[in-house]
Amino acid sequence: MSVKRVLRRLLLAFALALIGTALVQPPVASAETMLWRVKSSYKFKVQVAFYSQSRSHEWPGHGDAYNVNDYDTHEYNLECNDGEKVCLGAWVTGNARRYWGVGFNNKHGCRACCYICGGGDIPRQVLD
Repeated sequence: MSVKRVLRRLLLAFALALIGTALVQPPVASAETMLWRVKSSYKFKVQVAFYSQSRSHEWPGHGDAYNVNDYDTHEYNLECNDGEKVCLGAWVTGNARRYWGVGFNNKHGCRACCYICGGGDIPRQVLD
């Protein structure tokens, strides 16, 4: 076999290996963002967190929560995976027995506190 023919076969094998590797790579979840707007009308300070129902993840994370110490509307822009279900959890600071949504540490169920990442606008959540 000629050197030219061997080189051609090696080049073809290399090209096929590259194409095969590209075809079998696992799909990467596409990143999206969700904009949550939360307003507290409650008489005491509250804390807010968001919990993924699709994976083990929460915002802001590490057991922390966002503090809402006024009556303004606060915005939370969460990085999430397309199609991921995310729920709001809120509770009175220092008293997790008074809660909204899934509450502290994602312990409760809710009717209208979860939305899908990439699924469009999320209505403002009012805690009263």
